[in-house]
Amino acid sequence: MRVLVIGSGAREHALVLAMAQDPSVTALACASGNAGTQTVAEKLGLADVADPDEVTALARQWRADLVVVGPEVPLVAGVADAVRADGIACFGPSASAAAIEGSKAFAKDVMASANVRTARAEIVDNPAHLDAALDRFGPTWVVKDDGLAAGKGVVVSDDLETARAHAMMLLDGGHPVLLESFLDGPEVSLFCLVDGTTVRPLLPAQDFKRVGDDDTGPNTGGMGAYAPLPWAPENLVSDIVASVVQPVVDEMAARGNPFSGLLYAGLALTSEGPAVVEFNCRFGDPETQVVLALLRSPLAALLHATATGTLGEQPELEWASGSAVTIVVAADGYPGTPRLGDVITGAEVDGVLHAGTRLRDDGAVLSAGGRVLSVVGTGSDLASAREDAYRRVVEVRLPGCHYRTDIALKAVEGKVVL
Repeated sequence: MRVLVIGSGAREHALVLAMAQDPSVTALACASGNAGTQTVAEKLGLADVADPDEVTALARQWRADLVVVGPEVPLVAGVADAVRADGIACFGPSASAAAIEGSKAFAKDVMASANVRTARAEIVDNPAHLDAALDRFGPTWVVKDDGLAAGKGVVVSDDLETARAHAMMLLDGGHPVLLESFLDGPEVSLFCLVDGTTVRPLLPAQDFKRVGDDDTGPNTGGMGAYAPLPWAPENLVSDIVASVVQPVVDEMAARGNPFSGLLYAGLALTSEGPAVVEFNCRFGDPETQVVLALLRSPLAALLHATATGTLGEQPELEWASGSAVTIVVAADGYPGTPRLGDVITGAEVDGVLHAGTRLRDDGAVLSAGGRVLSVVGTGSDLASAREDAYRRVVEVRLPGCHYRTDIALKAVEGKVVL
């Protein structure tokens, strides 16, 4: 099987690494990839990953048997539709199904129809209506961009003026605002393979959105993650599938808009049970890095079965024992304007996944994005996996870089409380 991965982040590096271990894969390429993916997969040029015609032409030219679309933007733009229309199997939802991430209002409507618990919400598209709407929420205020925002369109604050300023910034930019009630309890990310009807959950994970230790500072695309969750009840995954994921999958199918690909449920485990914070239409970053580090089933075969509607015929998933932790190394300035073009040393260390990197002509690895690297550690338990990850991260050198020092610490110390 010839597999083409679309994307350039650490998620895509994790995907190609996992699929390189699948004996059914005879050729592997990534477009446009990064300095890390090109050590594992053939690097193909792609001017615009969100251009359905360009991606389809590349897949046809390279003779791909399976296209795996990593990021959400090309999925919302209809890349998967175009690839499938050309007769090539594609892992990723249609543009209409990707609206589960692309439009939070759409997601809320689906959840309401499916009787899935989520936060109370209200859309504001006119600044004149903002103050009255804010009065109906908070404290704490949750203010979101209704569209795609790469994980950085959300502000959660106890301060009304902070919430209002973020909402006005979105509205001034022409973006509708979603106000939500605050959900208490620890958050969980659950990835599920879905082929339109069948749901196969992966390991649950937890990520860390805030840029600073102790969950301080602005939201980011994610600064680290760990899997599995040692504090979680034994039936957590089955309960989430039964009460959240399967009802949403069934509702979308009933609407004639079936979901095929990776359905990512971000949940808060509230005092009243799991409630959805958000849905994403693709593998999440950085949770993918830890989940796939523990997967032992052949990944390409699973993604192909998902893409071709035969997921139910696949054997039960196999997992390594133990835990995995990933730490994101970010460029100076992130999550604002990042400093780019610095030489990175230590990026070749085992367990280092590339995100915002590129190769210079002389072979040096340069920073080329805000989240530059994801450093993954594994171990027999969460404490040893965390130790392994932080042992590896100190070997990386990037001027001005920063990373959190408390990824998975509360879970190791038994301080995550349901």
